[in-house]
Order: sequence, then C-alpha cells, then structure tokens
Amino acid sequence: MPEDDAARVGRYYDDVIFEAEVTRLRDQFPLELAATSRYIERYVPAGSTVAEVGVGGGLYSELLARRGCRLRLVDVSRKLLDSVRARLPEAAAHYASATNLPLEDASCDAVLMLGPLYHLTRVEDRLQAVSEATRVLKLGGLLLAAGINRFTYLRDLFREAAQLVLEPADFHAQYLRDGVLNPGVAPPIGHAHLTTRAEFHDLFAHQFEEIKLVAVESFAGPWQARFRKFPPGVAEAWLELIEQTAETPEAFGLTDHLLYIGRVP
Repeated sequence: MPEDDAARVGRYYDDVIFEAEVTRLRDQFPLELAATSRYIERYVPAGSTVAEVGVGGGLYSELLARRGCRLRLVDVSRKLLDSVRARLPEAAAHYASATNLPLEDASCDAVLMLGPLYHLTRVEDRLQAVSEATRVLKLGGLLLAAGINRFTYLRDLFREAAQLVLEPADFHAQYLRDGVLNPGVAPPIGHAHLTTRAEFHDLFAHQFEEIKLVAVESFAGPWQARFRKFPPGVAEAWLELIEQTAETPEAFGLTDHLLYIGRVP
C-alpha cells in the first residue's frame, strides 16, 4: 500500500473509529472472536514468534501472549498500536504497513493478518502484503489471514438503510465487480475491500500451501451478537456446529468473515 494510503487508513482508525474498534469484537462480533481464537490456538504453537499485522483491539495479541508467544506487533494506526503495547510492554511494536514489514527474512513462525487485507483496495497491494508474509516466515511457517464477505455490506444496507441503494445510482454495480468501499458509503469500516471466496483463495495460491479456508461464522454470521449471552455449554455446542459447516459452499454465502490458513512450502 502506498504510504499515503497507509496514512489514510491509520488516520481513519485514530480519528474516527478507534473506540469502536477497541470494543468491536467483544460487543458486536463475539462469535468472530471465539471462532478465530479457536483456530489460532489450534494452529499457532505456544511459544512461537508471531507477527500480528493489524492489532485491532489487541484481544488476539493477549491470547498469543498468554500462550508464551514472542510478539511483533505491526499497525498503521498509532493509537491502536500504542493501546496494545501499553498492555503488552514486552512485545515489539512497529508503525508500518502490511506491504512493507519492518521484520527480518525468515524470522517468524506465524503471521496473523486479520485486518490489513480488507483495507488494501488495490490487488497489487494485497499481493504485496502476501509476499511480505512469505518473506518474514520461516520454512513451514503459518499465515492466518482474514477477509470480509462481499455480500455483508449489501445485507446490512438492505436491513438498516434500504433507501440508500439509490445513491449513487451506479455504485453497487461497480461494488459487485471490485468490492471497494469508502467512508461515504460504509463509515463503520471506511476504506476497504470486501472479497469473494474464489478471489480470496487465489490471493494465496501461488505462495502458500493451503491448510484451510473457512467461513468463520458460517450460518450464524448475521446474528452473532447473540453469542455473547450464551452460557458456556451452549456456546461451545454452537461453535462445534459452526466449525463442522465452515468449509461448505453454503456457509460461505452466509458468513461475515473468511479465514485462510496456509503454510510456506
């Protein structure tokens, strides 16, 4: 991502949606948090050296720290980076873009990109970020990367502000082709790229050996805020069902997030 684009996304987080991002996973997307945490615990060994590129509210950083991982935190938002570093002072922190990681070659056991790829609106930048992940990973190292289902924006617009389908008249035809959003049409996320299953798969195909590509929330995506109120036994039973269905074609049509897990061959 060119430096001006990185700065633009960073400023949007710092000045507009910082507070929302800090509370987002726990309050609005607890199922995304629980399901993604499951995959992290399963695939990232305790004690690993992990680059977390895009730290968000720091909940995954804290999970990794509890597992004894050595953290390299990278973000274009100074406020998010400072907030997480204040809670995890032993972690190394870098103000930088996913397209130009300030990390040594073959220095990491795992890379998490659970946000940057859906803020890179140009395909060249997304491919560059994937190449950077490949560069900093050791042989056999793991990438966990998230994308957002392109249809979630349309689903939420239909539910919350249906009349906006008329303004601007040609935007949605273009959006179906390229998946690009901006703060004028999607203020909760700002500058973003939302993907399809095929497009997300192809992004990694030439550099990684795929382990899994899953629909994180599966059928429960539109109602996941309810998950926060489930008692532990009920929550665990639903997580099991969601994971059992997460690789089916039907799940990819309903989910909010896609998660790719791949290995450097």
